[in-house]
Amino acid sequence: MKLGAIFSFLIGVFLFSGCASTKTKDISYLGSKQIVKGATPRLNVFSPKKGEGFPVVIFVHGGNWNAGNKNIYHLMGRNFGRKDVVTVIPSYTLSPKGNFDTMAQEIAEAVNWTKNNIKEFGGDPDRIYLMGHSAGGHLVALITTNPKYLEDLSVIKGTILNDAAGLDMITYLQDYPPTSEDNYDKTWTKDPGQWLEASPMYFLDKNTPPFLAYLGTKTYPSIEKQNIVFMKELRKFQPEVKQIILKKTHVPMVTQFFKPWSNRYDEILEFMGKS
Repeated sequence: MKLGAIFSFLIGVFLFSGCASTKTKDISYLGSKQIVKGATPRLNVFSPKKGEGFPVVIFVHGGNWNAGNKNIYHLMGRNFGRKDVVTVIPSYTLSPKGNFDTMAQEIAEAVNWTKNNIKEFGGDPDRIYLMGHSAGGHLVALITTNPKYLEDLSVIKGTILNDAAGLDMITYLQDYPPTSEDNYDKTWTKDPGQWLEASPMYFLDKNTPPFLAYLGTKTYPSIEKQNIVFMKELRKFQPEVKQIILKKTHVPMVTQFFKPWSNRYDEILEFMGKS
């Protein structure tokens, strides 16, 4: 595609989705708490311009637990707004300053903030859904399953995994022990007991909120493998759980949400209607 065509495409996407919602940015969500010393993670909220009582999606970005930025996902927030969904997009303290546990604690606090405050932004605090891509998929799956993170799991009405990583970290790290590469020694620690605590698959049970999962056929082998075993275990408790397979590599699995006409939005709205 020529440069001019690319530019025209991006302008078209922005114009189509740019006026759909109101953006409130960089809200500090920890209050007086500080999970990682010196860290003050923040979140952005995208609200439909008119109305109230809308369902809420909390989207957690990926980036291998040591990278990523909430501000990249502006178009996703706008596009959900077009569908009358309030979107909350938090940042979290990345490795090496944080580890999987502090990241999960921060995202859990973002959920608590949303429950307590989202009504002011037109959202329904009784219809909160989690969504995450890659490392973000791991974090939303972890706080949905491991009971240490949320006192009241019923606040989560459903969880949407988008090419989620890290669903069975103990098996992966036993085969590939963490080193300083990609800060994995900091992200996961070198304690196998912590690797188990980091693995959502081992906390699934009959009380687990409903899941919707997306998986790319051209994703990383470790992600494909872990999604297969995770879904097999999940179906013991949710036999009707839906996994949507798409012919995409890892990054396009999330950038497809930058397009306002993506079929993914209708699929997610359908999931919300059933859960």
